[in-house]
Amino acid sequence: MKRTILFTALLALSAFVLTGCEQEKKTAKTSLAAVKKYAQATVLEGVVSNDKGVIKTGTVEVSDENGRLITQVAVDKGHYRVEVPANTVLPILLTFSSESGTEKLVTAVIHNTITKYEINPATTAIAKAAKAMGGYTHANMIRAADSSVHAPDTNKTTTGWRGDPTTQYGGWH
Repeated sequence: MKRTILFTALLALSAFVLTGCEQEKKTAKTSLAAVKKYAQATVLEGVVSNDKGVIKTGTVEVSDENGRLITQVAVDKGHYRVEVPANTVLPILLTFSSESGTEKLVTAVIHNTITKYEINPATTAIAKAAKAMGGYTHANMIRAADSSVHAPDTNKTTTGWRGDPTTQYGGWH
């Protein structure tokens, strides 16, 4: 009887120690993730468009993922150019608002080495999907972009065709 109680106590203690070690490992993994930020002031630029084409006027706001406004700039002939202050932690959002306020488009910035960003319905769909997946991480952005692209199941191009190239594209023959 004493052996059974001692064995049960040792088993419970070892389970407690192992669980504690697992918790410590999980904490260590999350703290090792590097925080990306702009080390110096960085200029981001790009074009704002919708399904009808380039949007000539409006405002692009730069905010953190919690919605805190960092800076904003006016759109000029469809283009924007905004300076993001040094030490700005990523991810950030570039949100376009039309002058009438009826149209909002967004793109998520997750890499500190890329400075050109389009803002359009596709980037908006990707950003919304990534947020729904748990946040603006590289993995979520890739999954969101992949799920928003509609590619055919098979390659239906003419790349495998071995005919006369001059007649393939309507050239002389």
